[in-house]
Amino acid sequence: MENAPDMDSAQTGLSDAESIRLKRTHMPERSAQIGKSVREADRSLGLTGGNPDLLDATHFDTVRFPAPDWAKPLYARAEADGSLAYTPYRGHPAVLEALEGSVGELLGVPVTSANLALTPGSQAGLFTTLSALVDEGDLVLLADPDYLFVERILAFLGARVERIPVIEDGDVALIDLDRIERLLPERPKLFVFSHPNNPTGAVYGSDTINRLAQLAVVGNFRVLVDQLYCRLVYPGFEYSHLAGVEGMADRCITILGPSKTESLTGYRVGVVVGPPDVMSAVEQTLTVTSLRAPAYGQHLLTKWLVEDDDFVRTRIAELAQLRDMTIKRLLEVPGLRLKPREGTAYVFPDVSNLGRTDEEIAAALQREANVIVSPGYQFGPRGVGHFRACYARDENQWADALQLIVDCLTTMA
Repeated sequence: MENAPDMDSAQTGLSDAESIRLKRTHMPERSAQIGKSVREADRSLGLTGGNPDLLDATHFDTVRFPAPDWAKPLYARAEADGSLAYTPYRGHPAVLEALEGSVGELLGVPVTSANLALTPGSQAGLFTTLSALVDEGDLVLLADPDYLFVERILAFLGARVERIPVIEDGDVALIDLDRIERLLPERPKLFVFSHPNNPTGAVYGSDTINRLAQLAVVGNFRVLVDQLYCRLVYPGFEYSHLAGVEGMADRCITILGPSKTESLTGYRVGVVVGPPDVMSAVEQTLTVTSLRAPAYGQHLLTKWLVEDDDFVRTRIAELAQLRDMTIKRLLEVPGLRLKPREGTAYVFPDVSNLGRTDEEIAAALQREANVIVSPGYQFGPRGVGHFRACYARDENQWADALQLIVDCLTTMA
């Protein structure tokens, strides 16, 4: 039997397939700033998760930066035991027990299984946690710029979002905590931010983290911190875990995972750490989304954070060299502004002086440099005029790509 021809909703008589809440994730309100919705801009660039014909600088190169040697054998052993195919919703008890010590040591706070839930990657950790906590109309404060999908998740949930600027004071990045303090009378339910910041790579000082904790207590709101890159901090910089600050035991939810620094992204496991009542709510959202994190992949977490200091130290040293090379080359572009940042494997150059929109710059880099970058508008209003590129790439391949990027951008200057 031949396949039926494609028909749109007008031909079939069916209503538009997208729900109202899904259409919110298009971010139509941003058209006032960038001339179209975020969804329209993304689609015009073909940003649908990568293109095999282009160098995709939106994510890590896991060929050049593979997972630790123990990952495949450990996964294979778990997969060979069919009894491990199903686990409780929050995760296998033995895995949670192992994480009590390793995650507790990382965060510097006591952690029990009641404080943990495993999710299908950190992205699912964000969605399950936010959907467990946020109701329609709730005021949620969100750092600006910050990880692109948080704002879309909050739009899907119908939250009222207020962006909190990430600002620079010389070489130091700060969160505009005064802005948060002014919003306290409006009773925010949650503040969400990434640390180190994604997309900029900024690491916040202990003064910022401590004052944020004080505001959370005074304002009686929770804080969700995405710490996916907390191990990818370059030498010479101190990192403060919000979970360990006084007053945050019942208020802080931390998103962790091995997908970046340890290149375990393909195994799709993330970790949510927080108060028991929040974990109970997260468990409920897991039951109506994925039921559980991938069962065999969960067992990789028994080795994660354990006796891998040399692995992480070597990886950071390699990425530091790539960071320095990337910044040096990009600064050859007249008018481009870029400062070294303390963490992640991203650069977020300011290209606003080039006189082109984010969409135009990203399209030109695809067309002329064969490179996919993440346009700055994706990360919030303060991201406009930038692009994010991941330099965790093969050194020779990335050197060639940088030459093309610099040539392309220089023609615009």
